[in-house]
Amino acid sequence: MFHTLKPGAQFRPESDGRVSGPDPDRRSYFSFATFSDPDGNTWLFQEITTRLPGRGLSNLDVSTLTELLRETEQHHGEYEPTAPKHHWSGWYAAYIVARQDGKTPEEAAKLGKLHIEGAQ
Repeated sequence: MFHTLKPGAQFRPESDGRVSGPDPDRRSYFSFATFSDPDGNTWLFQEITTRLPGRGLSNLDVSTLTELLRETEQHHGEYEPTAPKHHWSGWYAAYIVARQDGKTPEEAAKLGKLHIEGAQ
């Protein structure tokens, strides 16, 4: 396992920018491991402990989807009292697609609002 001192050093085995051991702060996306298989392929692994917003939503499992729907429900609940008449599914769809595209919850809520109010 190693971490890098220079951007891109994880892709250059000969680089002096690699430091043995995991990232000292154990930040997600900052620790790596590599090996070569018997066929000569080189594999690079990256440690991910917490995904960046919007990453990993394309292969949802029930638990992850449940969490995303609860998050969506919370933000829709904040919007609902001031919203024009609409069906919740349109707002939810805009919000979930925005989160899947990497938007923050706040950005996704704004896009949900724009979707509903732009559709009026």
